[in-house]
Amino acid sequence: MLVSPIIIWEGETPAEPKRSRRRSVGLGRSPALQISLIFFLFPSVACDAGAEPIIRAGIIGLDTSHVIAFTKLLNAPKAREELTGVKIVAAFPGGSSDIPDSRDRVGPYTKQVQAMGVEIVDSIPALLPKVDVVLLESVDGRPHLAQARPVIEAGKPLFIDKPLAGSLADAIAIDELARKHQVPWFSSSSLRFGPKVQAIRHDPKVGQVFGCDAWSPCHLEPHHPDLYWYGIHGVELLYTVMGEGCESVTRVTSDGTDVVVGRWKDGRIGTFRGIRAGKQDYGVVVFGGKGVGTALGFEGYEPLLVQIVKFFKTRAPPVSAAETIEIYAFMEAADESKRQGGRPITISAVMEKATASAKMPER
Repeated sequence: MLVSPIIIWEGETPAEPKRSRRRSVGLGRSPALQISLIFFLFPSVACDAGAEPIIRAGIIGLDTSHVIAFTKLLNAPKAREELTGVKIVAAFPGGSSDIPDSRDRVGPYTKQVQAMGVEIVDSIPALLPKVDVVLLESVDGRPHLAQARPVIEAGKPLFIDKPLAGSLADAIAIDELARKHQVPWFSSSSLRFGPKVQAIRHDPKVGQVFGCDAWSPCHLEPHHPDLYWYGIHGVELLYTVMGEGCESVTRVTSDGTDVVVGRWKDGRIGTFRGIRAGKQDYGVVVFGGKGVGTALGFEGYEPLLVQIVKFFKTRAPPVSAAETIEIYAFMEAADESKRQGGRPITISAVMEKATASAKMPER
């Protein structure tokens, strides 16, 4: 049975983080008494003995292959231990008619998800009462701010798949909205959590990181900034290794290739190579104080999904909002450098401009 999680909070509640500690009156500290009362008052919570409460997850946007992979993994009868406790129970298809990758996929993917037992609803307001947490999966980043707003205002933790938004201004607005309502969120490419990439960040044979070269496919989509659509994967790899702190960005571009050079505040240099011609793959070379290491290839969706499940259970984002916003500022600065013929563009300049134009969607 799919049920809502009922939680006895011993500390701060997510909806009321500034209030003092709250406890159920008269129950003492006995877990057995607390659980017994929950089952008495909420019979629908009853489930198999020893099973953890199920967190009901909803999806917004059924126009990406990610939703098929995520639903199969989370709703599998024998899901791996790190993926248990969260089930996809409802979804709103969405879709963008002016993007073929969305328009041509939303119908078939909706049927596949529905065949896996997921209820399909006709709006986001219809979705929200049925779920506890949300995965915003729309392949088009432009509607993400408008789609995220009702989720955030409802107080539901939110994972936003790449691209976070269709512009840096919208990305900033999403973060500001979440801060206002004190709702946890995060966004990430699946490449960030690949075991090889995670291992090389702290490899003692590499030592302190002095620089990184990262690469990925970099297909363009005319409704999005150049790197938001697919280059995000390689840029996320770069930031996974380098962390926050990029100061300026310079871009060289051709029909088949983009090379973006970032200079960090501490003097380190990191580069992203976006590939459109020739063999396309993913990888990083890390230049360290003790050695040079590499991590190559795509390692699947499961590592990201493990982090999403952990986030839904703990409400602790595995990637900071500040780092994610800087990633999108890096990509916006790369576009501005291209527009200005390869001139260096500071992260602070694009952030200042985008922050000034960031607006909340109208109610």
